[in-house]
Amino acid sequence: MASSILSPATPSQLCSSKSGVFCPSHVVFVKPMRTQMMGKKEKAMRLTCQATSIPADDRVPDMGKRQLMNLILLGAVSLPTGFMLVPYASFFVPPGAGGAGGGTIAKDALGNDVIVSEWLKNHGPGDRTLTQGLKGDPTYLVVEKDRTLATYGINGVCTHLGCVVPWNAAENKFICPCHGSQYNEQGRVVRGPAPLSLALAHADIDDGKVVFVPWVETDFRTGEEPWWA
Repeated sequence: MASSILSPATPSQLCSSKSGVFCPSHVVFVKPMRTQMMGKKEKAMRLTCQATSIPADDRVPDMGKRQLMNLILLGAVSLPTGFMLVPYASFFVPPGAGGAGGGTIAKDALGNDVIVSEWLKNHGPGDRTLTQGLKGDPTYLVVEKDRTLATYGINGVCTHLGCVVPWNAAENKFICPCHGSQYNEQGRVVRGPAPLSLALAHADIDDGKVVFVPWVETDFRTGEEPWWA
């Protein structure tokens, strides 16, 4: 009577007496070996399973393929991210940029370009009205006594703590409501705690519109270099 005896097998190794068997985690080849044991009335057959596996290096992609996959993944992430960042970046660009000579077209309270002829019709001599200037800062346009537009604009941001300083026509001064700093009609500081005069900007006219241009020359009010430049 013949009997078959199988050697112990682990879950990852399967054996067969006829052919090699494929395992999910290993590739296993079974080599049947027959040993005859002679007795008085019986023969025994022993099957020994011998497993071999393919080296790990054959299952790992080469360096070139891995680099290609990394580049594809990087491109797939970078492109949509870049498109999403464009609107956010444009939000921080100062509005009104792109005037003549690198300046900024002045905007009125409604966001419209300031047209010189229209402005002078509605603003009389001595008028100082806020507009949107360089970097979006509130900037006063000054109408001279002869009903012409002054060649400079006055930045309305107080040099003490940054409050917007209103024009007081009765006092003929700019008076800060926060801490009482005062500036004369040209924006020169005459009373603290503000340490410096209000910043200036050139108010040029281009194609009938007011264009603010950075003031980098000497401050005509103090004879000193501009602290804001």
